[in-house]
Amino acid sequence: MIVRAKYYTGVYKMAYATPQIEELFMNFDFSCEKALDYMKGEYNLMRAGRANPKLVENIKVDYYGALTPINQMGNISIPEPRCLVITLWDKSALKDVERAILAANIGVTPQNDGTVIRLTFPVLTEERRKDLVKQVKKLAEDTKVVLRNARRDAMDALKKEKNAKTTSEDLIANYEQEIDKALAKQIELVDKLSKEKENDVMSV
Repeated sequence: MIVRAKYYTGVYKMAYATPQIEELFMNFDFSCEKALDYMKGEYNLMRAGRANPKLVENIKVDYYGALTPINQMGNISIPEPRCLVITLWDKSALKDVERAILAANIGVTPQNDGTVIRLTFPVLTEERRKDLVKQVKKLAEDTKVVLRNARRDAMDALKKEKNAKTTSEDLIANYEQEIDKALAKQIELVDKLSKEKENDVMSV
């Protein structure tokens, strides 16, 4: 019996009966975390008519031969709800940053005044907002599919342990309940993030 404190899938558990069971919980947790991180990243990139630094901060610029994210080259501020201002530490890189933003095709044209780069985000039309809401909902449903697939894989792995009689059936049943509880929490989080993004997109 493994007796090590572990924290997987949002549920605290003191021990797992075999290394294989411990590993399947780790894999389940990793798959869920990866799916949610992807969903959050895609939501951050959805332009909702207001300035969002995440739209540009990881755009890479060819800076002295090295691909460098914009957020490592200066400060990104939001002086107004629909305006981003990029202030570089090295003003000679303004043109390079401007070109990188244009190449990233984020739907906003950068304005370079020789001192800073400004991006002004236009107000979205009602039609565009509804289209974005559809994308938000689809991404949420796709994420749930990935989470349920992770549950299926964990359950299959538990079934193999049960058939191999590596641990008691009671423990296997407890582990199955743990997986289901963890999945329910992840699904609840997906719904919460989706609703928040929908409200963000539809707010004027």
